[in-house]
Amino acid sequence: MSDPSPDEWRTYDEFAAGIDTYRLPNADLTGRELTVTLDDGAKLELRFLDGERLTLNGVEDPYDAVAVRPDVFFVNLPLTSVEGEALTIVYSTTTHRAMTVRSVIGDEDVEGTPRVSQTFHAGTTDGGEPTGDVPGPSRDLIGKRNVYRYSPNHLYEHVYLSSERYCWQCVEGVQRGHGDVDMSTVWKFADGLYLFCFREFRIAVASVWLHDLGYDLRTTGVFLGITGDGRSEHSRAGGHIYPLGSISYPDVQPV
Repeated sequence: MSDPSPDEWRTYDEFAAGIDTYRLPNADLTGRELTVTLDDGAKLELRFLDGERLTLNGVEDPYDAVAVRPDVFFVNLPLTSVEGEALTIVYSTTTHRAMTVRSVIGDEDVEGTPRVSQTFHAGTTDGGEPTGDVPGPSRDLIGKRNVYRYSPNHLYEHVYLSSERYCWQCVEGVQRGHGDVDMSTVWKFADGLYLFCFREFRIAVASVWLHDLGYDLRTTGVFLGITGDGRSEHSRAGGHIYPLGSISYPDVQPV
């Protein structure tokens, strides 16, 4: 397979096709109810109607859920009630901690700014007193280098440069030979469990991942972006993590 030229930069829907092949299986949350209180005081009241639909504060939308650990759920709402938005909720039934990411496609391109923006909140769930650390920004991944296998045709390398940026390259797949440095955010949810999000500059796409670096070296994620023909699209993703090593920066630490 020959490497693509810079003029053949792939669109979001081209590289995302099949990127959920090694994703963990979906969890059916039918009949469950959950209230998440965010750190800004907002409340999210979720009622899971069946394995694919829920209501959020009374508004019906689709969802998909994955049990990334027996007590930790990754729930994504590829919102149809609002165009070009997605809401991802991670919560623990043991610690009653939660965190959310809202991804929004902007109305137009702005030079030097990713088209898809993201906002983050920590929260708690009903049903018990919260325990453990509050989820929040983490520098734990800085200096780490991992390879991610999402399918037989998707292999990517990540190098975490700072608290704001990471470097990626495609080792195998339609983007082979391509790479970039993009904006990223890392939050720690629990021991070995990290929220990793990136926002690309060259194409309108952002993602939300939950990396489990302590339990089974698996990652579960979703994308929101604009396809080659101009539509907003949600995609599921997931796969296996292969750590390659890490370095510690001497003296001055990166941002």
